[in-house]
Formats: sequence, structure tokens, C-alpha cells
Amino acid sequence: MNNLIPFEGVSQKLIEDFPYEVIWFDETGQIVYANELFFKRLGYSKKDISNLSIFELNPTVTIEEWREHWHSVEKQGTINFKDTHKRKDGKLYEVEVYAQFFSNNGKSFISALVNEITESSFYRNLLGHTERLTNVGGWKLNLQDGSLIVTEEALKLFDTEDRDDLLPGNIVHRFKDSKQYQELLKGVMRKAKAFDEILETNDQPTRYIRSAGQAILKGDKIFKIIGAYQDVTDQQERQNALRLYKQILDNAEDLVYVYNREGELLHYSNSVARVLGFDKEELDDFNIFHLDQNITKEWWNEHMDEIAEKKVLRFEWMISRKDGTKFQADITANHIRFEGQDLNCAIIRDITERKKRESELFNAFEEIKSLKQLLEQENEYLQTEIKRNINFDNIICKSDSYAKVLEEVEKVAKTDTTVLITGESGTGKELLANSIHENSQRNKRPLIKVNMATLPNELIESELFGHKKGAFTGATADKVGKFTLADEGTIFLDEIGEMPLELQPKLLRVLQEGEFDALGSNKTTQVDVRIIAATNRNLEEMIKDGKFREDLFYRLNVFPIYNIPLRDRKEDIPLLAQYFLEKYASKAGKAFRKLSKKTIDKLMDYPFPGNIRELENLIERAVILEEGTTLFPGSWLPNSNGDVKTDDGLKTFEEIQKDHIIKVLKHTKGRVSGPNGAATILAMKDKTLFAKMKRLGIERQVNFK
Repeated sequence: MNNLIPFEGVSQKLIEDFPYEVIWFDETGQIVYANELFFKRLGYSKKDISNLSIFELNPTVTIEEWREHWHSVEKQGTINFKDTHKRKDGKLYEVEVYAQFFSNNGKSFISALVNEITESSFYRNLLGHTERLTNVGGWKLNLQDGSLIVTEEALKLFDTEDRDDLLPGNIVHRFKDSKQYQELLKGVMRKAKAFDEILETNDQPTRYIRSAGQAILKGDKIFKIIGAYQDVTDQQERQNALRLYKQILDNAEDLVYVYNREGELLHYSNSVARVLGFDKEELDDFNIFHLDQNITKEWWNEHMDEIAEKKVLRFEWMISRKDGTKFQADITANHIRFEGQDLNCAIIRDITERKKRESELFNAFEEIKSLKQLLEQENEYLQTEIKRNINFDNIICKSDSYAKVLEEVEKVAKTDTTVLITGESGTGKELLANSIHENSQRNKRPLIKVNMATLPNELIESELFGHKKGAFTGATADKVGKFTLADEGTIFLDEIGEMPLELQPKLLRVLQEGEFDALGSNKTTQVDVRIIAATNRNLEEMIKDGKFREDLFYRLNVFPIYNIPLRDRKEDIPLLAQYFLEKYASKAGKAFRKLSKKTIDKLMDYPFPGNIRELENLIERAVILEEGTTLFPGSWLPNSNGDVKTDDGLKTFEEIQKDHIIKVLKHTKGRVSGPNGAATILAMKDKTLFAKMKRLGIERQVNFK
């Protein structure tokens, strides 16, 4: 198996003599290569390698866990972790593993560098005799009285006899990154967030201290913090050196550069000279500015600062060869702190062929995408709508008046009867439609939702019934309509009063016959769909005005449900307000837990012309503006006339938006779509403007002329 090694001569001997176990695994977990130390430490002979896998080395690993590990290393490139391995004689020992994904001769492998840490394991020895560990000290902080108990070893570790030197406010200044340690201590003391980090001290020479802390709880209260310090300077320096050589050796097939802050080229792989065409003597005297004359000192300084901050930086760049030709490269720049210096270890990979393949794959994908468009449309609602909203059992309600509405919902849900939900905007008509569907026998099929108010008139027919390619200008492919997607399920037609008069007979045909013709099609489509419609308009008045068909109204109004306004179910206001408070406080990271009695009284006194939607918007605004754990009245509360309180009589942003949209609509004489429509003037999509008009209460039927 050793023929897999991409190194020869000195490099191969370096791996064989490496002071760490070097093991290569294939995707099945089979060991395909191991160095001398592996066989010596585990007691196997080289002829045993053909029968060895990760499952002998670590019997606790399952096949599924190995697959997850493989994909994790493949995605991240390199990972570091601690584990327990088993020797041939069955004895266990603790290890620290650096695993890296690489490819060789068209095959992929994981290369693992394994360091035995049995004798110095922090956790194993801490459970035993902390006082007796070499350079390990423990401490305990009582948050009730602020008292601190520390071991003698902890005092020795920081060369002090004063226990107060190890108090949180003092100990943080012992480390170079005091803010980092301060945040770690805050996290464990305030949120019980345990930590285990290695920190660099301010000592000269610098040391590395492993610091761990954990909260002790009584119930949900933090009352003590226990922790330990360990001097891991030698181990950390070995790890730093290991990472440096590991990245150089394991990526020898790519171009590997190591620069310091001044841009001096400290190390480079042999592939650099071979690929770029330079002699070794030339490269030995080079810096970054020789290799790329487009790089300035100012750019390089900023680049090094960014790498030091982010630790790893990946980007694409054009690399120049000695002969002036260039190739596109993927660069991974890694920050390494080595012997007090900030180093940039850059790994450069020629991606010319990859870019070519990506282009070919993109073209192939676009072709597949067009072929799958119909299937994607059919599954769209299954992926985004099913179970999206809360069901009947979770509707927030305790008022008797609204309980009667829910009784009607419960009765009609078990049938296939057509339902017409009426009521003011913001009362939650869509939520009732969800409840009817979820408690019906059709709930295993999707609930398809169509809001007539958000669709331009010229698109409603295509949206509902679909169209064939070429049916009209812009119809470049077949489109499946919402009624087809809702077959054997339910369709919710919101704002049914906005449906154009000329399309109403087609909807009436679906209600009566269960069939329709798609635009541009000569084939009749049969569907089995339950229809739930909703509106905040008076359809009977629209019938009188000739804007809505009487026969369609009676077909929709088989089982009418009037969704009462919030002012008629005031008992539900505190419950709804508390629900919205918890919802938006969680999103905003605020600490709100309840509303004050005065706030509840103010809300109960307000008529809420915008109903539940207005209440939700008020609470969301309040969470943004206010602070604390209890929500008290403030400028966010509306006046009794429905206007939000503002200083100096200024209008709210939503009021200004509403006024401006109405002004533009008057200019376009009510036209929303088209090149001279309001949406074009406002630089908005038609659907976006329709939705905003609905939210602001701007009716399309208002006379804007």
C-alpha cells in the first residue's frame, strides 16, 4: 500500500520517522498506509495492514459515524479532535488527532496525524487527583458571596501567593487576549456556558495556559463556578510546529508558500518552481512583490491583518508564471502563529480545468432544470406550505364569542363543503382556512393559497388555471396552475372580491363541474378541489354594483363564516399580546417576559381597526423600541383615534408610505401594472405593491381618478 505515498526520498523518510502516528484511510475506513510509529505503538506488523480499518483502531465507531466523519473532513478540509484508540493487545490509550482530506491519483483519502496524550490528558487526570497533576490547578468561585477558593498549584502556576490575583477581574489581565477570556467568564457566570480554551499569557517568554470552567446549578440558578488551569506550553508549541509541517507536506502537490508580515518567502513547495518556471536560486531571494507585481505593500498589510483576524481566508486569484502566462487559482490562506510571528501559509491550486468543468456542468444543469420545471412547480407547495401555520388546536382564544366561530370551523372542517370566510382585514381569515384544511380528510394533500389582491389582473387566470407554452407573450414554458396543484386537496382564494369579473365564470365552472381549460390548451382538466374563499369586502354590495356575479356568490356562500373583529373578542387581547411579545422578544434577543397591567389596560381600551395584524405590528414595534423584562406603555402605543403617538405631530413611516402610494395611484388613475403603472413609478414589482397596498389598507376599488 505504500505506493500511494506522493513523496519520495527525504520527504518519505520524514513521514516514516515522524514522531506521530501517520495513518491514511480510504472512504470505507480501510487503512491504506501507516508509518513505522503506528506499527510500533499498536503492536501490529506491516502484513496486518490489509486487514486493519478504523473499526479495529476504534471499536466504538459505527459505519454511519465513519461516513459522517468522512463527509465532515471532506467539507472542512482539516479537523482536530481527541479520541481513544485500541492497541492489538486490547489496551486503550488517549490520542489527539489532526485529520485532513486529500486526493492522490484520482482517489480520496483522510490523512490522520495521531499524538498520544494518555499521560497528560486534562480530563482523565482532573477526575482523579487534580492537586497531584503537574502544573494543574483548580479553583471555585461562589457567586453568592464572591468568595474564591484556589489550589496551591493554581497559585504556583501564576507565580503569586495572593488568591485575589485569580479573581475574574484580575486574572483576565494575565492573558494577551484579555477580552476573549473576559467573554468566556461572562458566558459561564451569566449563561452557564462551559468553556475549555488555550490562552496565551503576557509572560516573557510567553506561555500557553489551558483554562476550563463550568457552572454549578441549583435548579435554573447559577451559584458556583468551578474551573482549572493547566500549563500546556510545550504541547501547544509542538502542535504549532506540527500544523506548520503538516500543511507543507500534505499539500505538496499544490503550490505552498509561507510568508511573514514583511512579505518574505520563508518556505515554498517544490511545485512552486516547477509550475511557475523559476529556479530555486531565484525563489530563495523572492518576496511576494517579486512573484506578483500587482500587489502593493498597503494591500499586503491589509491582507495579513484580515488573515490574522479570520484565521482562514479563501479566494480566487490570477497567478503569473515566469514566462508571463497566467492561470486561475483557488487560494486558501491560513494564519499561523509560529515563534512569535504571524505567518501566512498560502495553498494555491490551479482551477483552470475545474472552471471549465463547472461551466459544462452549469450548462447541463440548466438543461436538466428546464426539464424538471413542471415537477418543481407541482412540489412547490408540498415543500413550503404544508404544516407551515399553526393548526386549529393552537389558535389563541379564550373568548366565548370567538369560540362560536371555532365551533363553526370544527363542524364544516369534516365535510367537503365550500366555505366563504368574511371579516375585516387582519382578523386571521387565512388562519381559519388553515384550520379547516388541517382538520379535514384532505389534510394529507396540500393547502394551496392564492391572494387575488397581490396578483395583476392579467396574471390571475394563468396563476389559477395554468397555461401552455406560447399561450401569450412571455409564456416560454408550460405552467401548472394552482387548481391542478390543489387536486384532492384544498385551495384558499383570499380576497376573492378582487377577482376580475371576466374570470368569474371560469371559477364558477370549477365549482359546478370540477373542470377548467388552461390558457392556450384545448384539453379540459378535471380536478377534485375543495374551495375556501375569503374577503373583507361586501360581496352583496358588489353584486348590486355589477362587480361580482350573483350565481358565483351563492356557490361560494354555501357555508359562511364571519370572522369577528378583535374589538368584539377583547378577552383574547392579553393572550395574543403575550404570544407576540414572546415571539418577537426571542427574535430580537430581548428579555421581555410579560406586559404590565397598565399596558394591557391601554390595549384593551383601543378599538384596533387593523385587528390582530395591527396588534402584532404594535408589539413588534414595542419590542424594538423598549427595554427590560416587562413591557410598559410608551410612544409605540396608538392614541384612541388609532394613530401612533409621535413627537411634534409627525406622521409614522407607514402613514407617509400610504400617503405617497395613494398620491402615485391618483397620478396613474388607479393603474398598478404596466409601463405607466404605479409599480413602475415606485420601482417595485407588481406583486410587492399589491401586498403593500393590502397591508396599508389601500383598496384597489377606490376612485383614484
